[in-house]
Amino acid sequence: MPRKNDAPFVSNVIPFQMEILSHHREYLSRWVHAGQPMGVCDADIFSAEQRQAGVSSGYALIWVRETADPAYKIYSRGNSWVVMDAIRENVLGQFRSFADALHMVRPVLPLPEKIVAA
Repeated sequence: MPRKNDAPFVSNVIPFQMEILSHHREYLSRWVHAGQPMGVCDADIFSAEQRQAGVSSGYALIWVRETADPAYKIYSRGNSWVVMDAIRENVLGQFRSFADALHMVRPVLPLPEKIVAA
């Protein structure tokens, strides 16, 4: 006969989360420079104020010339990168790579897997 355990259940599952790394910072810098003719003004990476399980501790904010406030927010959730309208807080899409997320905002750099040697 099963016994009822009085101890609360504690999960040992650690949620997967990607973080913004140095190569993401470098790619973001190249992307901002390439996107300036298309209205990208600036972008920066910030640390999240509150940690959430499965969500990255950092996020990128992107400013475009159409508004003085940040227009886009990019962060990781699990194994995907989320692009959010930073003004209305609507999720615009989920992508498999940081480059794909930036490409959705402004397609100014070729995607790494789409580069073909000449």
